[in-house]
Amino acid sequence: MALQCGIVGLPNVGKSTLFNCLSNAKAQSANFPFCTIEPNVGVITVPDERLNKLASLVNPQRIVPTTVEIVDIAGLVKGASKGEGLGNKFLANIRETDAILHVLRCFDDENITHVDGSVNPLRDKEIIDYELQLKDLETIESRLSKVQKQAQTGGDKLAKLQFEVLKKYQEALLQGKSARTVTFDTKDEMKAAKELYLLTSKPVMYVCNVDEASAVNGNKYVDMVKEAVKDEDAQILIVAAKIESEIAEFETYEEREMFLNEIGLEESGVSRLIRAAYALLDLETYFTVGVQEVRAWTFLKGSKAPQCAAVIHTDFEKGFIRAEVIKYDDFVTLGSEAACKEAGKMNVEGKEYVAHDGDIMHFRFNV
Repeated sequence: MALQCGIVGLPNVGKSTLFNCLSNAKAQSANFPFCTIEPNVGVITVPDERLNKLASLVNPQRIVPTTVEIVDIAGLVKGASKGEGLGNKFLANIRETDAILHVLRCFDDENITHVDGSVNPLRDKEIIDYELQLKDLETIESRLSKVQKQAQTGGDKLAKLQFEVLKKYQEALLQGKSARTVTFDTKDEMKAAKELYLLTSKPVMYVCNVDEASAVNGNKYVDMVKEAVKDEDAQILIVAAKIESEIAEFETYEEREMFLNEIGLEESGVSRLIRAAYALLDLETYFTVGVQEVRAWTFLKGSKAPQCAAVIHTDFEKGFIRAEVIKYDDFVTLGSEAACKEAGKMNVEGKEYVAHDGDIMHFRFNV
């Protein structure tokens, strides 16, 4: 399932450093703008203790985690919507992603140049928001000019629907609001809105890149960001990218754990970020469990059993008969599939079953 989170932000806020921590792909990291010209894509393993627990009970021949794709997109600057600083190319890269990780610089360091001369995460956020909103407004007004006449003079119901959706978006964008702040009442409106693929309609997480001293509780810059986005449908995560790059250099799990304990963190910011990115994409996990393999599979939240089966192979969906489902907690408590069957904890589900995060599933199909 090739859904992607794009890392965006101004130059020199720590995007590529963070990406390097997330992925084996090494984006060039340097103290000047436009260091990363082409977007770097990393396929990142999603940490999930449930997978390890299931494997400890079954002792399989192999363990296969699920993954999420992260794209490192070059730094945006003022005027990107008009093509400044390779802006058109960068905006196109953002459009291709499904969610945005917006990195904000929340640390002072006189050795790292800021493109605007001083540290101010709110100003940085507004620059990016403004450029993305301008591009969306350009898209909206172009579409409006095409459907307005049809909507107002003809009997084209679809054109009228599209016109109303476009006007709602235009009104919000002209007020300096992102498209994600606009709500729609009907499924038809929601469908028409989704088909516009607006940049500012994508789910967003603000990643506050802090110094080591602020890695646990944040700082004044983080507090500023929290206050600024409190009315947005957005999440905030605190990460110290410099520390994360040091953690990545340790060869053993024990060394990493010792380092984290010394600075007061229960787990690395990278692990938290990967799981948060996974959730931001509206993704959940089900498991298949056997002696040959214990594996995590990714599905879109709200998917029914046949769609989940298709993640393994499309034939599973075509010939779907039923799904045999065990809840993760029941499997862990009872220790095996056989014990769950005996205790009546295996449910047989049909085509309308909506999968839940953590389900252990076995599909019956006939092609």
